[in-house]
Amino acid sequence: MLVDSHAHLDLPEFDDDRSEVIKRAKESGIDYILNIGINSESCSKAIKLADSYDFIYASIGIHPHDAKDVDENTYAVLKSLANNKKVLAFGEIGLDFYRNLSPKGIQIKRFREQINLANELKLPVIIHNRDAHKETLKILKEEGAKNLGGIIHCFSGNYSMAKSCIDMGFYISIPGTITFPKAGELQEIVKKLPLSKIMIETDCPFLTPVPYRGKRNEPSFVRYVAEKIASLKDTSLEEVAEITSQNFRSLFASSLIP
Repeated sequence: MLVDSHAHLDLPEFDDDRSEVIKRAKESGIDYILNIGINSESCSKAIKLADSYDFIYASIGIHPHDAKDVDENTYAVLKSLANNKKVLAFGEIGLDFYRNLSPKGIQIKRFREQINLANELKLPVIIHNRDAHKETLKILKEEGAKNLGGIIHCFSGNYSMAKSCIDMGFYISIPGTITFPKAGELQEIVKKLPLSKIMIETDCPFLTPVPYRGKRNEPSFVRYVAEKIASLKDTSLEEVAEITSQNFRSLFASSLIP
């Protein structure tokens, strides 16, 4: 009973063995995978993949790296894709001031627009935030994201930010970086957070956890994230798996297919 709340199985890194990767995920005890769109093409692929497997779902949205490429048709396409019953969420959307592959002003504009679109579609949001903690919180508050809730993907802020996000109805999602030797701050945050507010993810094919760090990540490796959290919180893998899976089901209860 595990959930990978953030995967990118549609990316080219999986073109040679995608079906085998998905088979390993199922055999490793994963109940759900949320495959995340990052642009219009990726969103379409994510939905196609979700339609092919009963335990895979999709999220649609424009990643901050691709914010510069949004045109007048982009949101119409996303609205149409949102009609698919396997679409659970809107994202990943947000800000990335680390790489700045789109100008900051454009990122902010598209972030605000997409929160409003998610509100229109009544979908929880999947938030990308890198080196933009203050701005991300400000926009989430100003645009009424509290009405939507969702997941703060690959959490990289401090404990105060985590608390603020939880107060707005968000879950804090922990990736494979929690297993890294230098992840002391994130590990301390996880110790303080209640399991009832935590999700786990791979962000595959990226952020591969120890002991496979340096290799391509995949959903079955989410177990190592859960094991590390269990160790940090002095509890069992089974409890972490059960509670984080229940968190996923609670957030998306109205959309998951029994």
